[in-house]
Amino acid sequence: MPSSTEAMVVYEDVSKFFPMRAQSGRKHRPELMVALDRVNATIRKGEFITLLGPSGCGKTTLLRLSAGLLAVDEGRITIAGTPVSQPRKDACTVFQDFGLLPWRTVLANVEFPLEIDGIFRAERRETARHFIDLVGLTAFAEHYPHELSGGMQQRVGIARALTRRPLLIFMDEPFGALDAQTREQLQEDFLRIWTQSGATVIFVTHSIDEALLLSDRVFVLATGPGRMRAIVESPLARERLDGDIRKHPEFATCRADLRQMLRSDGA
Repeated sequence: MPSSTEAMVVYEDVSKFFPMRAQSGRKHRPELMVALDRVNATIRKGEFITLLGPSGCGKTTLLRLSAGLLAVDEGRITIAGTPVSQPRKDACTVFQDFGLLPWRTVLANVEFPLEIDGIFRAERRETARHFIDLVGLTAFAEHYPHELSGGMQQRVGIARALTRRPLLIFMDEPFGALDAQTREQLQEDFLRIWTQSGATVIFVTHSIDEALLLSDRVFVLATGPGRMRAIVESPLARERLDGDIRKHPEFATCRADLRQMLRSDGA
């Protein structure tokens, strides 16, 4: 549950355009595709938000705009009152691609951001070991990425993201490439890690079940152009921290409501 009513991320009429490929032989300026159309929303400090919607609705674009990896074309995004203009050190991104350095051990991968920051070796190693332990990989600290399963590699990526103790964690379908059993385990484990971190999380997913399992609120995006269709409060937000909510009657009801919402937009 969010620890505060204080606003962490605010979207104000956020729009993003991408040029469309010009047809062969034509010299006029390419048309612009509207990827996001006047998105408005507020995310509270400590909140876990999922961005849910069909492919092409702008979920990842909104995430990248929030992280400062893309520039807003209209409107603005603020984090803790400061307009987003570039990536921030107190925010981190976890992608579906694990992005580990294959020549570095688990420990060396996790401490890498602190090495870039110029933190002394003893301090960064202590910090890295703390987060490796937090994600359950203490016994694998000296292993290399190719010696780990996909789920273990993603745990390394999460530990690496946490080393700077970020205010914000952006996650772009981080569990999408994993098998169902590993995915469920990582969902549960990350909820535990999130409650300890106090960070605000913005999480992109195509999965209705994953959205309900993880988040305080679900931001439902619609396509053509990408826009905020609805913001849905999870009625199971508190219960999800205490155990498996899949058997809860309201889980099935919420899942059906979200599925119908997406289908009504032709998703």
